[in-house]
Amino acid sequence: MTKSPSSLPADIAALSFEDALMELEKLVKQLEDGKAKLDDAIMAYERGAALKRHCELKLREAQMRIEQISVSADGVVSTKDFTS
Repeated sequence: MTKSPSSLPADIAALSFEDALMELEKLVKQLEDGKAKLDDAIMAYERGAALKRHCELKLREAQMRIEQISVSADGVVSTKDFTS
């Protein structure tokens, strides 16, 4: 499996936020079920951790792109970077 620069597997790095989150939710349900063999559970956990990292990166990227729009008392509209 080829790794992307962010140290995520290439197939995970190519996923949209929504697709990664859906897959992560599916893996969590499988792990919670507790019926997987130990090796399969470990692999699912590792993939889940990578999916979580990917989702966090996507959210951070989106947050950096958001600008806050403000209107001053004299009606001037301006934008500034979003801060949490």
